[in-house]
Amino acid sequence: MTTIRRWFFELGLGARMSVAGGRAGWTRLALIAAGVGIGVAVLLSVATLPAAIAASTAREEARTDNAQEDTPKGDNTLLIGNATTMFGTESVHGRMLQPEGANPPVPPGVTTLPAPGQMIVSPALAALMRDNPLLAQRWDAEIVGTIGEQGLRGPAELAFYLGADTLTEETGERLDRFGFAVTGEDEGPGTPAMLLLSAVGIVVLLMPVMVFMASAVRFGGEARDRRLAALRLVGSDAAMTRRIAAGETLAGALLGLGVGAVLAVGAALAANRWASGALSFYLYDMRPVPALAALIVVAVPAIAVLVTLSAMRRVVVQPLGVVRLSTTVRRRLWWRLVLPVIGVVLLWPLRNGLDQQNPSSGVEFQAAAGVALLLIGLALLLPWLVEATVDRLGGGSLAWELAIRRLQFDSGTAVRAVSGIAVSVAGVIALQGLVSGIESVVATGGTETGRFQHQILPAADVPDGTWTAALSKTPGVLDTRTIRTVHGERDGDSVAIRIADCAALSRYADLTGCADGEVYGIAVPDGRTEYQLRDETTWTPPAPTRQVAPSAEVEGFGSMLLVTPAALAGAKVPPADPTFAVDLDTSRPEALEQLRNTAALLDPQALVIDPGNASVADVMRTSRQGLLAGTIVLLVLIGASMLVNVAEQLRERRRVLAVLVAFGTRRRTLTGSVLLQATVPVLIGMVMAVSMGSSLAAVLMAAVDAPVTIDWFGIGTTSAVAALVVLGTTAAALPSLMRLTRPGNLRNE
Repeated sequence: MTTIRRWFFELGLGARMSVAGGRAGWTRLALIAAGVGIGVAVLLSVATLPAAIAASTAREEARTDNAQEDTPKGDNTLLIGNATTMFGTESVHGRMLQPEGANPPVPPGVTTLPAPGQMIVSPALAALMRDNPLLAQRWDAEIVGTIGEQGLRGPAELAFYLGADTLTEETGERLDRFGFAVTGEDEGPGTPAMLLLSAVGIVVLLMPVMVFMASAVRFGGEARDRRLAALRLVGSDAAMTRRIAAGETLAGALLGLGVGAVLAVGAALAANRWASGALSFYLYDMRPVPALAALIVVAVPAIAVLVTLSAMRRVVVQPLGVVRLSTTVRRRLWWRLVLPVIGVVLLWPLRNGLDQQNPSSGVEFQAAAGVALLLIGLALLLPWLVEATVDRLGGGSLAWELAIRRLQFDSGTAVRAVSGIAVSVAGVIALQGLVSGIESVVATGGTETGRFQHQILPAADVPDGTWTAALSKTPGVLDTRTIRTVHGERDGDSVAIRIADCAALSRYADLTGCADGEVYGIAVPDGRTEYQLRDETTWTPPAPTRQVAPSAEVEGFGSMLLVTPAALAGAKVPPADPTFAVDLDTSRPEALEQLRNTAALLDPQALVIDPGNASVADVMRTSRQGLLAGTIVLLVLIGASMLVNVAEQLRERRRVLAVLVAFGTRRRTLTGSVLLQATVPVLIGMVMAVSMGSSLAAVLMAAVDAPVTIDWFGIGTTSAVAALVVLGTTAAALPSLMRLTRPGNLRNE
């Protein structure tokens, strides 16, 4: 018990020393608190995601309308139709509601169902419609109410309920309540590629933060060690000195927890106000998971203390000074390879692609663990590689000799700051590669410039003439063709039989040399074949004249028979579903929105197909841009820590620098040596980061079945920003070099 009390006393003494060192002590405490606070804010923000997503998902499930059973018509039922649409890259959740009795169910957040010609909208959609008159023209309905919070995923969700009187059992679904249990395929959290992106994104976000926090708790270590030497002079032993140092760091870490909590609250307020899409949450949703919050509160101070004690292993604090152990004991390589090897083993199976049929296989956790181990391995390998490299570097100018000798004597301080940058760059390159891969997969054909690439699939029974007349008057529509589709089945295999002219059918395959009267097959048998239709009748269409390969947009959609009109001359064609292929002038920015408006006015349930998932590609492109911006912010934060470290090193060496100047060394030479000390580790770190990041990106691209390409722009931009941050922060500390090399610094006590 006495021992424990003594330890608490020594930790408390260290905490008091952190605020009793004058301006230097307060500065060190503030820097540690700021660095730890930034990391804690990120960790707490991540800890809020599970609870926020769960609350958002619960509200979405409460309004679920996909009934799994047949509901008989009654006084308490209504018909509901899917009217979801897009505006730009934003999805607008929409439903048509048609009551069938006096007591129909009401969706959450709505008090009274809208009548035909009326609609109830979310606050975010109401604001968007006020700011965008083009969107306000989409529905010929009066806004009579607002959806409450309990009926929305988040405050930024775009949603509406539209009153209807045209729904039928064929175009709508009958409900007697909202809030069906999610079962079957709907219970999956997303596609394997998006799950992989989420898991890897969290790892790439957290790893540099952890490295940054580990560096932050070592701010001002040289000045602290000098204070500890004074304690040794008055009787403190080595163990007691380490505990006092731990207490000094612990004070900064605890203060950092408070700073991080304040920053996390600020981040939550900002997210509530400005976030959009799936990351929009109400304030009461954003509460950290108690277990994760407790883990952060305990783990952050504990890790700060362990980092401090680990750093002091190479420092001997004596009563009359501090001795820093040189590199006579070389760093060993073998144990630094353990984590990267395990990471490679975990990632190696991904080279064959993901299991698209099993989104919840857990491979995303395996991939996240592999990426984390490789990034940690990068931070562990970098000190060994820098040491091994500088030991083999030859002679050169005086500035070069001074820089290399300093790195040979102590490369650890320079490597610590570079490790955070290298981990950030490697992680971002890998994540950019994954995002680019998903973008290339979901946006296949997104740059298609051929005619009739946009299509409209009606749901309601609207005459074809009404559609073609309305489309011909739509601004931006150059031409419209009608495609008839008959769905048949043969030996258990379904076939889509599409009837249209060559220009419209060219969307599905390369029909070079197409002539009216020909029939083209995509994975269908040669010869005339009888097909079973949906209405239990049979039909034998013309035999294909030749087989063709599907276009990239419809690859994987199954078998098709493409029939030109003349091939059916005189033949009886069974009832077919119409599709309207539109030749859209994409050079007009508002053309697609005008097309969506026309479709929504005629049939709110009509599906407007934008070729190649262009909207998803836009989201991925925006994600890459946001990722690059976030990386720059993180690199600037790490650069700020480097600025402090460089200034601290210069102060520590002020007497040596002053002696060099007194013996005739030019200040320009010293300036060059300081820059070279920062440049050499950065170059080595960037080579490692680009190599590892590119390799990770290649594996992740292969996992999502995307072509493996090198994003030179992303790699170059990220690496250049990292290098500029290091060199810029080093240069910012150089003015103090002039002051530290004055003759007055030769004095010693």
